[in-house]
Amino acid sequence: MKAGLDAPICLTWELTYACNLQCVHCLSSSGQRDPRELSTAEAMAVLDELKALQVFYINIGGGEPMVRRDFFDIVEYSVGNGIGVKFSTNGAFIDAEKARRLAAMDYLDIQLSIDGADAATNDAVRGEGSFATATRAMDNLAEAGFGPFKISVVATRQNVPQLDQFKALADRYGAQLRLTRLRPSGRAVDTWDQLHPTQAQQREIYHWLLAHGENVLTGDSFFHLNALGDEALPGLNLCGAGRVVCLIDPIGDVYACPFVIHDEFLAGNVRDPGGFSKVWKQSDLFRSLREPQSAGACASCGAFDACQGGCMAAKFFTGLPLDGPDPE
Repeated sequence: MKAGLDAPICLTWELTYACNLQCVHCLSSSGQRDPRELSTAEAMAVLDELKALQVFYINIGGGEPMVRRDFFDIVEYSVGNGIGVKFSTNGAFIDAEKARRLAAMDYLDIQLSIDGADAATNDAVRGEGSFATATRAMDNLAEAGFGPFKISVVATRQNVPQLDQFKALADRYGAQLRLTRLRPSGRAVDTWDQLHPTQAQQREIYHWLLAHGENVLTGDSFFHLNALGDEALPGLNLCGAGRVVCLIDPIGDVYACPFVIHDEFLAGNVRDPGGFSKVWKQSDLFRSLREPQSAGACASCGAFDACQGGCMAAKFFTGLPLDGPDPE
């Protein structure tokens, strides 16, 4: 996988930057819609490309993707063409009627975001009333008979003590907990020092995931913590940027990593001649990322094979060299 694949395993697609919330750690600084965002027809054309490339699922986010009036058109077109959809939402638009519509769809996975196991902790990050909104959406999905949805949590200094409570909440709904890492991008650049877990909490996360990781999703969030012990954490234990993952933003720009929306990691645009396929297969940036990478300052570290130097986004936005160690 380090050399790259013919198509991404996981393609993240931010449908819009419009959002009803203003989360203080939002990696895309969402809030306002970009008037240049892809039209419905352009979105359908991208999905046609992804089908031809045999992409088997996409991860839709935002912003709040359900803000788009064509949200259901796009999702139904995707799953109708054999491309599964996982979408992230704050739950504000999942009323009882929409929950039933979502429950009737195949190849659909829903991820509800909260960042505290109680209203006080969550709302301090996501805004007043957002915890009640999210749990109401969970109730609506459960009552509609939607199969196990996911509850997604960004680990912060304030909520690491609540890991067991998050797991209990997920179990109560028959949901699956997804724990992800805070990256210092978007608005989190300004809140990083206040929110990112302490070194002691990093160890707490590592040991908690060793105990619960088989039942908790992490993706590629915590592979940098493998250096803390002899046992590797479950999940994708390498940086997949430009090799197996990438991001399409609302205006069609394609980035190597969902967490590094910056010109240095911009590979092209789906509106360019050749579309997404040409960007994925031929962009100079992606080709360079698929070349063997130097271990740099980590070359002498015995844990390099396990942690691979950590997260590119975390290093880039904290001003560290990309071939150096992870800031956490």
